[in-house]
Amino acid sequence: MDYVYGPGRNHLFVPGPVNIPDQIIRAMNRNNEDYRSPAIPALTKTLIEDVKKIFKTTSGTPFLIPTTGTGAWESALTNTLSPGDRIVSFLIGQFSLLWIDQQQRLNFNVDVVESEWGQGANLQVLASKLASDPAHTIKAICIVHNETATGVTNNLAAVRKILDHYQHPALLLVDGVSSICAIDFRMDEWGIDVALTGSQKALSLPTGIGIVCASPKALEASKTAKSLRVFFDWKDYLKFYKMGTYWPYTPSIHLLYGLRAALDLIFEEGLDNVIARHSRLGTATRLAVEAWGLKNCTQKEEWFSDTVTAVVVPPYIDSSEIVKRAWKRYNLSLGLGLNKVAGKVFRIGHLGNLNELQLLGCLAGVEMVLKDVGYPVKLGSGVAAASAYLQNTTPIIASRI
Repeated sequence: MDYVYGPGRNHLFVPGPVNIPDQIIRAMNRNNEDYRSPAIPALTKTLIEDVKKIFKTTSGTPFLIPTTGTGAWESALTNTLSPGDRIVSFLIGQFSLLWIDQQQRLNFNVDVVESEWGQGANLQVLASKLASDPAHTIKAICIVHNETATGVTNNLAAVRKILDHYQHPALLLVDGVSSICAIDFRMDEWGIDVALTGSQKALSLPTGIGIVCASPKALEASKTAKSLRVFFDWKDYLKFYKMGTYWPYTPSIHLLYGLRAALDLIFEEGLDNVIARHSRLGTATRLAVEAWGLKNCTQKEEWFSDTVTAVVVPPYIDSSEIVKRAWKRYNLSLGLGLNKVAGKVFRIGHLGNLNELQLLGCLAGVEMVLKDVGYPVKLGSGVAAASAYLQNTTPIIASRI
């Protein structure tokens, strides 16, 4: 029973957790079972192999840890680094800020490169730091691929190019929580050493699996890393991988079945098609925002995110009132502005198992809310702009050709 019932479906357009497809719900709707039976290791083996595909890696080793993205962060850091190690980390929004806080609390020497919220990582500063580090004191570069607080996507290929230019051996650790399975991500091609994501984002699962993928270089670093780790220790996982039982502790069995269904849906659509769909939805949302006469928090087109759009409101409007009224009156869930942009932006999430008509319903709801709070929006303007674009770009569903 819903604690706060509303008729119809809740229109969930926060940038995670996202809508869960019926196929995944059905896959998880099962009894408990013995994870030491032959069934769970057999399932896990297929998941480990197939998860590599969403990272676009053949050489990486995935770990399916029963945790959140925050736990995946900690796993990436503590398995590859030692206390006191120097890290260059980019602060561009709330989630990069939280990761930096974790890095500092784990006693790493964090060299913070801060940008204005709404801008991407300052790669010129990175180049300068690498150029002035011939002794290779920098042990890792930590970067959030897609900052969901501001709707900014960073250029990972450019980061790798800079590292290669200076022939610097620092590890490249990437938070792909709100990008992997939605935005182009190439672990092997871009030389990413540790990539991570969370089940509740583009995979369209409930929260509860932190997926970490480590390169051979990262696995080698883990052999000498001195950070304290127990629950997140890759060594324990690798021991059980070798034994063929895979789990050093009880896994989230129902989520594993859900992950199997999620991957099957992605592969049926085609990962490149999934990424193209997110690109369409992101563009359509930005066209709607433009038609409303509002601005995107993201300051340059090169940083636009295809999974979330942060919309800047006029100074006389508190964006938290937009979020509150959307939920109370229209059963529409939008993302709040966080920290420095609290009250200044609201966020539209457009990621996961989501289609064009669902997005248009959200945009119609946003228009009504904007009208409610006193913004002079022309009803239908954003929907019309998005519809015109989507009508011209949406392909026939592949399975129905």
